[in-house]
Amino acid sequence: MDLCRNGQSPYQGMDEVGWDASQKMIALEQQNRSVPLEIDSLNNDRKEVPDFVLTYVDKDTSHAQRRKIFEQHLRDQGLRLEYEHEHNLSFIKIFTTQEVLCRYADIMKLRMPIKLSPEERACSQEPSDIFDDARTWFAQVFHFATLDAAKFPTRKYQLSTEFSKDKIYLFDVDAENFFPWSVRCMVVDFILARQAEGIESLLIDGVYSAAYPLHDGTYKQPGSKRSLLYQEWGSTRKWVKLQPLDAIADYFGVNFAIYFAWLGFYTYMLIPASIAGLLCFFYGLITLNSNQLANEACDKTASEIVMCPQCDKRCDYWRLNETCLLTKVTYLFDNPATPVFAVFMSFWTTLYLELWKRRSVELSHRWGLIEWDRSSEHPRPGYLSLLAKATFFRIKQKVNAVTRQIEPHVSYWKVRVPATFFSFSVVLLLTCTAVAAVFTVVLYRMSMITSYSLFGHEVDSTSYKTLALPAVAAVLNLVCILALNYIYDWLAVYLTEMEFLRTQAEFDDSLTLKVYLFQFVNYYASIFYIAFMKGKFVGYPKKYNRILGYRQEECSPGGCFMELSIQLAIIMVGKQALSTAIEMILPVIMKSWVLFRIHTGLNQKDPIPSKNQWIRDFKLLNWGSRGLYNEYLEMVIQFGFITIFVTAFPLAPFFALANNVLEMRLDAKKFLRHYRRPVPRRVRDIGIWARILDALARISVTTNAFIIAFSSNYIPRFVYMMVVSEDKTDHGFLNHTLAYFRTADFINETAPLESKFENITVCRYAEYRNPYGLGVLSYKRPPIYWHILAARLAFVVVFQNVVGLLTMTVQWCLSGTPRKLRARIKREAFLAEELIIKREAARARDYLEGQQLNQSDSMHGDNNSNAIQRRPYITEN
Repeated sequence: MDLCRNGQSPYQGMDEVGWDASQKMIALEQQNRSVPLEIDSLNNDRKEVPDFVLTYVDKDTSHAQRRKIFEQHLRDQGLRLEYEHEHNLSFIKIFTTQEVLCRYADIMKLRMPIKLSPEERACSQEPSDIFDDARTWFAQVFHFATLDAAKFPTRKYQLSTEFSKDKIYLFDVDAENFFPWSVRCMVVDFILARQAEGIESLLIDGVYSAAYPLHDGTYKQPGSKRSLLYQEWGSTRKWVKLQPLDAIADYFGVNFAIYFAWLGFYTYMLIPASIAGLLCFFYGLITLNSNQLANEACDKTASEIVMCPQCDKRCDYWRLNETCLLTKVTYLFDNPATPVFAVFMSFWTTLYLELWKRRSVELSHRWGLIEWDRSSEHPRPGYLSLLAKATFFRIKQKVNAVTRQIEPHVSYWKVRVPATFFSFSVVLLLTCTAVAAVFTVVLYRMSMITSYSLFGHEVDSTSYKTLALPAVAAVLNLVCILALNYIYDWLAVYLTEMEFLRTQAEFDDSLTLKVYLFQFVNYYASIFYIAFMKGKFVGYPKKYNRILGYRQEECSPGGCFMELSIQLAIIMVGKQALSTAIEMILPVIMKSWVLFRIHTGLNQKDPIPSKNQWIRDFKLLNWGSRGLYNEYLEMVIQFGFITIFVTAFPLAPFFALANNVLEMRLDAKKFLRHYRRPVPRRVRDIGIWARILDALARISVTTNAFIIAFSSNYIPRFVYMMVVSEDKTDHGFLNHTLAYFRTADFINETAPLESKFENITVCRYAEYRNPYGLGVLSYKRPPIYWHILAARLAFVVVFQNVVGLLTMTVQWCLSGTPRKLRARIKREAFLAEELIIKREAARARDYLEGQQLNQSDSMHGDNNSNAIQRRPYITEN
């Protein structure tokens, strides 16, 4: 245990001026130097599993000196290196020692389990209550979904506290698995990132080909943890089973376990939302024949109503009954159940977020991270590298308020603020580019309204404009979205580096915010256009409002609700299908490409035999610096679709549920089969994604209220029944929504040049305006228009207040840490404090006994009294 008492923080005593790589290297070497362990061995018979592996090509001798310096620094830190050679490839196996683990567990503030006696272990156990009994009953009912206890035994919670060399007596460091794989891997990665130039810089420069921890065998190897997870968790046949979160945390790290816990919880919460959406859809399907609006659009009267042209000159008049099919399909989504579904989804969103907050707190406590503060992280290597290269400002030293260590400091007002302002200015510019791309698609739609053909084939004009054209435009918009994503993604990383963010958590949060702001506009702009702008400012036949000379797009007499549903379905479902296909195919292609590069780069004909695990893992795909970012982004964009615009497409939760059930298993299979084992990271929750989800939930209340009020026929129909209709029914509502226009009032030769209709003197259009022949009041807004507008705005206010009251009630009832967990945390803190006091008292007692024994020896005439020394503290083994 004495080995665990040596060493200091790697940031104490840093040189104030320059802060270049060589000074960092010297400081780290001087402050953390331990006795070098000269064990550079070529012995291949060792059975000990390496904690990390470095790989490089033997024939590349240009970086030999840099490798030699870096590897010597690793030895100086106490790491043990062993070398393997295979077909011009060198593998450096890195092993940690107990002294290194103890030293860096203290530096990194890792929480480790406390050593307890049987009596103390019995005192720390919690009594069961009625909720535990309920959980047991629930598990028995749904036993088909529970995990096999023999394969994934339930983990008993261990009392833990922050590791400290000063309180080494609290921990059983001599236990066989006291430092698990995740801790050993994090320690080695921490050292690799901060020695000499840092492993990240060496990988970029090609000094090393790869740096990775090893998998636990192959995914087909019986008895290995990897194989067990692949068969029980990564199999799509196990889709109904719960996820083994503890096993995932042990194998991949807490950051992966938190992601899959969030994805699983989100998927389970989609079940009631999917049921509600299906009920809304089937209600419309069952009551379709009773839809008066569709009946009026399909009867003989509608065939006699002539509608005004939808474009200038080339478009002809058309019959109202041409919208019969469109009106019927629209009713499947826009029916009396839609407002109720919207209220339910707003309530569901708040409930889901609050329940997840409680669940994440429970998980972070379970994995020993409840008291971990992200601000206590050490500076990220990329930040230190930027400071080493910075020449246009002076680097100062500052004591970290949390760690109390001297670290380099960048001026907030002189450096950080200007860099952040410039970075987000570029983001705003690129966001405007995404809006411009949407505007371009809108112009395409406006220009194509005048076309009578689709792909060179003559089609029915009305069906083309109401169904085919929106679908084609939606596909074009999806292509623009995907193209802009690739262009913007790499630029966001560069902009974030300019902000000089100290910790990896700060860097990830800033990068996430930039990318998501762009993605938000990129994915949702076209949907916002259809929901809130299309058909709202068209004008009327005598005076159309034009954009670049083009007439704006009009909604059908049934509104733009169906087109909004089409746009949402194509972008959401299309993106999910494309992402799933890419996740299944791309790793296989990339893995084949990696193998091709390895074999061609080594100039050999025979493939490298995979007889050792480090060779097998070298052939797998690298994780990169983004980690789980793309997985989170995909799910959060989906969450926006099923919350912000869910009233336009009630089936969205169902499609999201079907996708996510498959997503969990495909992600698991992909990570276990095609990727190297990632380095574990400490996280308490899903980070900035939680704040983004909360913002989306708040936005969704307003958007759904406006979609129902302004894109649906719900409010106009209600006002018609209450104010206009004599029998308080919606009979005649469709005819009431159509205004009259005299064809003689067309200006500037905008009337149809050729028409199959004869003697058309009056046509109809979907607007609330006065008819012709009223002098100055002709084509002006009638009073009913203002009544409907007032009702729409009133509905928005009432909807937001009702939903706001529901969400406040949910937040008040569920906010904060669960009461039982709060009591458990206090209990554990009390027990830890009691143990420390008890152990300190025992050590003090041993010290006093040692003093009394020395004094007794002196009184009995010890001739060597000058050599009496105090008895050291007795430590417990």
